[in-house]
Amino acid sequence: MNEDDLDDYERDAELALFREYRDIVGQFRYVVETERRFYLANEVDLQRRDAGSDFYFELAMNDVWVWDVYRADRFVKSVRVLTFKDVNVEELSAREFSLPQDLSLDK
Repeated sequence: MNEDDLDDYERDAELALFREYRDIVGQFRYVVETERRFYLANEVDLQRRDAGSDFYFELAMNDVWVWDVYRADRFVKSVRVLTFKDVNVEELSAREFSLPQDLSLDK
């Protein structure tokens, strides 16, 4: 496999992952972003934990979809993350996700 073939494969895999995300995002209540991963989840519990003079975050999620092009099964029953880095949790609106016309993938 040459470098162009590998680039095409990776680009196609990322596009397929984005299409999957677009198709399932309406089934989830939260978008969660950590320094390592991006998740969709229906239940999220974020707790700050003190550790001496420092602190970390403990993040527990249930009914989860993981943005990871290399995972065979992106749907996970539960995920637990411990991190010293930022965690972003957003509640999605009730409206269905849609792409702006100029970003349509069906062109």
